[in-house]
Amino acid sequence: MTNLKKLVTTIILAVPTMVYAQGFQVNLQGQVQQGMGTAGTALIQDGAALFFNPGGAAFVKKNSIDLGMTATIANGQFLDSNSGTVNKTASPVSTPFTAYAIFGKDSCTKKGMTNLREKLSHMKGKIFKDKFQDIGMKFGLGVYTPFGSIVDWEKGWTGRYALTHLQLQAIFIQPTISIKLGSKFGIGGGFVYSTGSVNLQKDIPVVDANGNVGHAELSGKASGFGYNLGVYYKPYKYLSLGLAYRSQVNMKVNSGDATFTVPSSLSTNFPNGKFTSSLPLPSVLTLGVGFTPSEKLSFALDVNYVGWKAYDTLSFDYENNTASLVDTKSARLYKNTFAVRFGGQYKITPAFAVRLGIGYANTPIQNGYVTPETPDANRYIYTAGLGYTIKNKFTINASVLYETLKRTDTNLETNLSGTYQTNVIAPGLSLSYKF
Repeated sequence: MTNLKKLVTTIILAVPTMVYAQGFQVNLQGQVQQGMGTAGTALIQDGAALFFNPGGAAFVKKNSIDLGMTATIANGQFLDSNSGTVNKTASPVSTPFTAYAIFGKDSCTKKGMTNLREKLSHMKGKIFKDKFQDIGMKFGLGVYTPFGSIVDWEKGWTGRYALTHLQLQAIFIQPTISIKLGSKFGIGGGFVYSTGSVNLQKDIPVVDANGNVGHAELSGKASGFGYNLGVYYKPYKYLSLGLAYRSQVNMKVNSGDATFTVPSSLSTNFPNGKFTSSLPLPSVLTLGVGFTPSEKLSFALDVNYVGWKAYDTLSFDYENNTASLVDTKSARLYKNTFAVRFGGQYKITPAFAVRLGIGYANTPIQNGYVTPETPDANRYIYTAGLGYTIKNKFTINASVLYETLKRTDTNLETNLSGTYQTNVIAPGLSLSYKF
């Protein structure tokens, strides 16, 4: 019974790990930016500024609606250190999406912001007044998926008692306000409401009279709140700077469902029921630099600092406790990480642009904590993209992202030991309309 208790505890504890691992953090929030190494905090080009830097959203030319989707295809395999067996995933395609809408005044010099301008002038006098003659305000709404994945391991694989199926998604809804204070400076912020779901399934090493292996299915819905703040500054014609902070979001699972399929003789040890938990999605601080030496050529650089350290311990409170299923606490000991993203864009014609990018991110998962849900590793990403504008109103953007991961580890809880390798390709497409 001790082994069964340890197994069930491990099964339940694994539920939220997919939400946090960098391998399931979706950095696909804009097709233009995806083509440029997923950088865009200081180079403001379209409605994705609502995500990358709310302070720069007021500098988006004209009002706009942007809709996009990326097909994320991940093929993984696991080489067992003990048996030498190789198992593969047969995962369906996941489709993170983005939807952005920006509307308001590009410039309110003559009306709309008169009272604000007069107050600023009264506070600071003529110098302040001259500096902030060009004032604008824009409102926006962003809906995007920063976390999500689908994983299916082949039937009977070595780690089936750790994971057989995973499907998760987190959707962020962000109303935003952005203010342009002159031609060089902007500030903005957005409130974030997050809603998500997870379904995880694993086998249990118990067999009924018909030879069927036990099975566990864990599912739940979660929600949380946060914010996204940004500052944009363009000191020179060719140079722009951006600073953005996306807060930690504590996702609360108030009523998750745990369902066990086991022999009837063990049903009292594995009771179906509810569980609650609180799961921290990390904060992200980003410094961005944009450089535009000509109308045709531009570059973007983002440096991210991700607060993964918030995920140091995972605890669960179960509605039905037994000797095999008790409330648990488990160390995760994630560490804060850095990521660097860089890309360039060249406009072959005023309507046609090509893009290339590269990025590097180190993993927050320390040795001993790698799981089949999060076989994460330090990674390089490579991206490319195209954009074409029709009559200055409609723009079609396409991108493709490629990355490969490899990590060898022995998990301290499950003792699953081996080498994970995952190849990811993510082609995407978006349509933008400016009016």
